[in-house]
Amino acid sequence: MPELPEVETSRRGIEPWVAGHRIVRAEVRNARLRWPVSSEIIALRDALVVSVRRRAKYLLLELDPGWIIIHMGMSGSLRVLQQPQPPEKHDHVDLIMGNGCIIRYTDPRRFGAWLWSDDLKTSRVLSQLGPEPLSDEFDGQWLFNKSRNKRTQVKPWLMDNKLVVGVGNIYASESLFVSGILPVRQAGSLTLAEAELLARTIKAVLLRSIEQGGTTLRDFLQSDGKPGYFAQELQVYGREGESCRVCGTPIQSVRLGQRSSFFCPHCQH
Repeated sequence: MPELPEVETSRRGIEPWVAGHRIVRAEVRNARLRWPVSSEIIALRDALVVSVRRRAKYLLLELDPGWIIIHMGMSGSLRVLQQPQPPEKHDHVDLIMGNGCIIRYTDPRRFGAWLWSDDLKTSRVLSQLGPEPLSDEFDGQWLFNKSRNKRTQVKPWLMDNKLVVGVGNIYASESLFVSGILPVRQAGSLTLAEAELLARTIKAVLLRSIEQGGTTLRDFLQSDGKPGYFAQELQVYGREGESCRVCGTPIQSVRLGQRSSFFCPHCQH
């Protein structure tokens, strides 16, 4: 599933081709995504894209009349086509740009979303989100304060978008490993020093993944069609039974919140 680094990679990839340019029209071949593609998008004609932003795992295209909100779901990706190409089975939405390029949305599982909003402040998908992990608002003190008296295991707690956005399964596992914290610990057991280390580590792991174009495990591709290369640097995620790169102990996994969580029983406590 595309997480924050993959969405930010997509944002940076399409921005030069979209921001400041006009959308001539949208071609929607299959409107049946997680929610139906908004009628305002289907009817869109000759709209200037003012900016391309990201909030959590949502891409936000600011147009002169409103906003397109894109969520890539479990398997979605955006590509920039500099010349027309025949669509394939899972190519559901095209933005035909006035500069001659096409922004093509591909989503084999159709769990993504293309929604319209006149005002982001009233958007139902954005209104309850916590702080951005790369912002100054998110730090160790924030984590420590929020963790007090929390009996929730720390791994699923980090993945709660009301606490902090965009720290999905891959990056929660990786950040906890680098911080030396077991995913099964109660969030309330974190010390202030551990919370500060964890916040710094989350920022560093996410930034490193963004530098590498995100993580490609199955479907995700960058806007130029290339995979994300952070998968080559994963320390624990998806490595059950393999040797820890630090101590050699076999990596283990456990199901937490219906998701597999990977850890080193020697390096994490």
